[in-house]
Amino acid sequence: MREATALRQRAEFRVPGENETVVVGYRSNSSLSIYFGPDPVFQFDRDGRLRRAFVDGNLFRTQGDTLARLQRVRSSASVELQRHDLSTSECHAFLERSRLRLSRFLEALKSGTADCLSGVLWDTTTSEKLLHDLSRWLAAPLSLAPPIAARK
Repeated sequence: MREATALRQRAEFRVPGENETVVVGYRSNSSLSIYFGPDPVFQFDRDGRLRRAFVDGNLFRTQGDTLARLQRVRSSASVELQRHDLSTSECHAFLERSRLRLSRFLEALKSGTADCLSGVLWDTTTSEKLLHDLSRWLAAPLSLAPPIAARK
């Protein structure tokens, strides 16, 4: 929670069935990030499209029409980032697993079983926005944000 300073509005929840606390927050541009401990992590744009995820030790980044899995491979001499663009079926399976995980969190919020432990600039209005956004975004299959521009 203390490390999530890029999230202007943020809160930490204890959620039944989760081993770690869940930290959620909005950046100043209204994009949402959800951390189920250090892994998995989901980052959305302001329209609810998945931009990035960190799942099972791998970084996933939108390519617009699929996700690229970026995996660190360490050797004695260097660390290499290997990229694998997910096939259509791999991408759909990943998005559906992610949607189900996020839906369980949403249900805990709706039922009141998720306990808010702390928050920064988090109030009832922000909680309602989170419920509204997740309900709308998870009512259909997750979609992908436009490609993230490569660093130059």
